[in-house]
Amino acid sequence: MATSSLISSKPRFDSLIFPRVQSSDVISSAGVAVNRKNSGRNAFRGVGVVRCNKVVAIDDPKVEGVGEKKREKGRVLKVGLICGGPSAERGISLNSARSVLDHIQGDDLHVSCYYIDPNLNAYAISSAQVYSNTPADFDFKLESLAQGFETLTDFAEHLAASVDIVFPVIHGRFGEDGGIQELLEKSNVPFVGTRSKECRTAFDKYDASLELKRQGFITVPNFVLQGNELDESGLSRWFSNNQLDANSGKVVVKPTRAGSSIGVTVAYGVADSLTKVREIISEGIDDKVIVEIFLGGGREFTAIVLDVGSDFDQQPVVFLPTEVELQSNDSGDISEKDAIFNYRRKYLPTQQVVYHTPPRFSLDVIYKIREGASILFKRLGLRDFARIDGWFLPPSATLSSSKTNDFGNTESGTVIFTDINLISGMEQTSFLFQQASKVGFSHSNILRTIIQHACLRFPTLASYCNESNKSTRTLKSSKIGESSTKQEGLKKVFVIFGGDTSERQVSLMSGTNVWLNLQVSGDLEVTPCLLAPGNDDSFEVVDVQNQNDIGSRAVWSLPYSLVLRHTTEEVLDACIEALEPTNAALTSHLRKKVMDEISNGLKKHNWFTGFDISDEQPIKLTLQNWIKLAKKVHATVFIAVHGGIGEDGTLQSLLETEKVPYTGPGFSASKICMDKVATSLAVKHLTSFGVLTINKDVRKKEDLINKSPCDIWNEVTSKLQCETLCIKPARDGCSTGVARLCCASDLGVYVKALKDCLPRIPPNSLAKAHGVIEMPVPPPEFLIFEPFIETDEITIISKSKNENERLLWKGNSRWVEITVGVIGKRGSMKSLMPSVTVKESGDILSLEEKFQGGTGINLTPPPLSIMSTEALMKCKERIELIANTLELEGFSRIDAFVNVDNGEVLVIEVNTVPGMTPSTVLIHQALSEEPPVYPHRFFRTLLDLGSERFM
Repeated sequence: MATSSLISSKPRFDSLIFPRVQSSDVISSAGVAVNRKNSGRNAFRGVGVVRCNKVVAIDDPKVEGVGEKKREKGRVLKVGLICGGPSAERGISLNSARSVLDHIQGDDLHVSCYYIDPNLNAYAISSAQVYSNTPADFDFKLESLAQGFETLTDFAEHLAASVDIVFPVIHGRFGEDGGIQELLEKSNVPFVGTRSKECRTAFDKYDASLELKRQGFITVPNFVLQGNELDESGLSRWFSNNQLDANSGKVVVKPTRAGSSIGVTVAYGVADSLTKVREIISEGIDDKVIVEIFLGGGREFTAIVLDVGSDFDQQPVVFLPTEVELQSNDSGDISEKDAIFNYRRKYLPTQQVVYHTPPRFSLDVIYKIREGASILFKRLGLRDFARIDGWFLPPSATLSSSKTNDFGNTESGTVIFTDINLISGMEQTSFLFQQASKVGFSHSNILRTIIQHACLRFPTLASYCNESNKSTRTLKSSKIGESSTKQEGLKKVFVIFGGDTSERQVSLMSGTNVWLNLQVSGDLEVTPCLLAPGNDDSFEVVDVQNQNDIGSRAVWSLPYSLVLRHTTEEVLDACIEALEPTNAALTSHLRKKVMDEISNGLKKHNWFTGFDISDEQPIKLTLQNWIKLAKKVHATVFIAVHGGIGEDGTLQSLLETEKVPYTGPGFSASKICMDKVATSLAVKHLTSFGVLTINKDVRKKEDLINKSPCDIWNEVTSKLQCETLCIKPARDGCSTGVARLCCASDLGVYVKALKDCLPRIPPNSLAKAHGVIEMPVPPPEFLIFEPFIETDEITIISKSKNENERLLWKGNSRWVEITVGVIGKRGSMKSLMPSVTVKESGDILSLEEKFQGGTGINLTPPPLSIMSTEALMKCKERIELIANTLELEGFSRIDAFVNVDNGEVLVIEVNTVPGMTPSTVLIHQALSEEPPVYPHRFFRTLLDLGSERFM
């Protein structure tokens, strides 16, 4: 099918950047090419490496250094990165793999990517799939997209012949329970991490607690229940023995072999505990469950352990632990009172949890945590690295079962270790990177250190270990305003994120991802900057004439470790703490102690080139002075501030006044697109070209609060001529405050949430089933009502245990929801490949589904079973028409409904500063280009477009 002239006549934005390869090849990281034509469930026959535009086979003996197991001097280390697995954590595993892939590649180290599906089928995948939001994005098309292996034994044999060492990043089952390790051990494949036998003991929470008790550590009293016949009488006796009321005693119920807080819940009494246990078993999470005493009054912590010893001589060093502080909103909601560090709190950036590194414990407690974690690492036989979690109990909450001589007692209270994480999460701001950066390691440096330490155990990799590795990336991010002669000639980039809208946490994720991707470029000096909330009064800023002026807003220049936080509030608090003399002195003391221990171990290895993160303090400026500084140093500003002044044209206007180049659309386009009503009016004349808009009714928040929900419901549904409504903030995004309303009572629930300033509406509070609805805080002044657009549900189902997932779509309405990135210069914007968005719960994409890696499903490109090539081309043409009509430039994202038959587009909204998180759909779409555009290149392209603004 020929494409339209509007699309085909324009130059490809990536055509001069990437080498051309055959369209039948899928290109992986570091040059792995998998041929689609020969894909299937056949045993893997070869992987390709792309070098100098030539595709060759790894097992081709004619290629120097390739196919030989022994590493020759100058040959790259070949790392096999394995993700996925059968557990509910496979989405997080994909996030970890993506992060590892981003940070370890170099001229001396190439990565091949592999995926284990839920049924334990193994595939060689391209690295493009690693950048998917969730495995469900590609599970259903693995047969045509990846190279499969007949058996796991075939897979292991392939690894033995094709890679030097395996880095498993499978969380939970098969990754941390010894499964993948045993498979690799049987085929003598070197791998990073702990052996299978030790994994089995440490992974099972019940077995681990028994082992800790045998080793003389204080443990949490627990009771194990397994199988269909649950020991109710035994559980009752356990409640009695631990002075717990049989009807109301508060306990924690958790699977023993699930990990990552999946299935962990609070219960009251014996009967409720048994109910929660049965739910865990019936849901297939685990058939072995433990009931533990609820540690009321305790404070949770987690600590990363790095082995810096030689060969099999362990020398574990424990980093600065992190305290996990759970927040509650005192709403009286029972779920808030039962708050635990669950899966959602771990992986979604909200203010429900705050991290403190180092923890706010006394020094004797911190020392005891570090000492205990080190002892556990050695006694449990762990290798390379691990994460160990536990609790600190004040004297008033000390367990009655503990003995005086048990390890963990201090003058300040009791330290208890509870969980051993053998493959710690490796997302960009995970505990591993937070704690590593505090003691001098960048992402790349800590990951490479772990891999290189693992290589020490294997004679075949000795030559790699013995060579000095000088190719570790040199970071060029620095303190703002720093006039360093050694960095002269580098292009300055200020990445700004944060703000005070409901989208500020996503903005932090976007800004962090942009900063980490751009600093890989050798010619850039990248500085991360936090736009503080408008009410930031942490200390007086000099030269402020008018506190109400936008220009007086505070901007913080951030050192490396302070960026890696959970929320913008956490970053801001960390900045203030870093400048407080007592806190700064304590952190410096602990940092030096840990770094000395690391240096004493790693200095024996010539591959260790030292630490690459210095101990710097944040710097605070006014926004006005920050912009003037950007002008002075000729910096380009990369805008990652979602909503508010970052997206309504305010920041763009300030930068334009000073002629400071910046990314994204200009002032006028930004102002229009921020207002959903103005956006509709700007493209309303395009109806005859197949571009449609949704009718809207705008209401003030006060009017909604002060008027009867029934009256408002009747007025709006009559005006818009519909039966169900979609309500959303008029000038906000990020899925916050967006809900489907089916009746007046739904509207009443929503309005009450606005009135009470609730941070979220609990699941299933409305007439139709839905997930958590995050609400803007403070509530928006204006809200929009629209007719709810009905689309047919797209589901991804598994046909059987031995078959891959497949799509199911009825197609009655003929409309699907899409999101599309556009990129280029004003007047010649190019549409990327559209993605069909799939909602996993309810009718509105949740905050998680949009931005939390490992959740949400995007089908890129739209499957032919849903949308024809002709309709897709017409859709892209209309998307480009919308972009150019709105005078967009740089990059943006357009959300719309599309008619799958004729490609007509019904505009939802335009995001001029779209999400740029590691799992953003824009990356999926860029990777669908020919050739694929990988994240480093993608963000550099966006930066270059911004840098050319005033040329």
